[in-house]
Amino acid sequence: AVGEYLKYTKQKGGLPYWDEISDKKSRMLYDTIDGSDGFYQCPVQKDCRSRMNVPFTIMGGNEALEKKFLADATKVKLYTLAGHRSVGGCRASLYNGMPVEGVEKLMDFMKSFMDENRK
Repeated sequence: AVGEYLKYTKQKGGLPYWDEISDKKSRMLYDTIDGSDGFYQCPVQKDCRSRMNVPFTIMGGNEALEKKFLADATKVKLYTLAGHRSVGGCRASLYNGMPVEGVEKLMDFMKSFMDENRK
């Protein structure tokens, strides 16, 4: 399996390919969070943010709304978005196996959830 993955990586252009894709995916998601006018918030300073795990809260850590977000997300086949048990909130993991299309689907869901639940 590792050999196939390395061949695929080489075909795509090597590590610069994954670097570019990783940057693109995280930028897309952080832009959605930062552009939500406070509905979504990232608890990590911009210069310290991860490109692999994107934590966020909803309405300042509104647990009921975050629970609804997670339940509604599963209805559209978006899974494992719960934050780390010691921190709470939500977390999207953007490892190499997550395609750009998956991040686009999450962004679309986040925008529609915000439109439906903003007070």
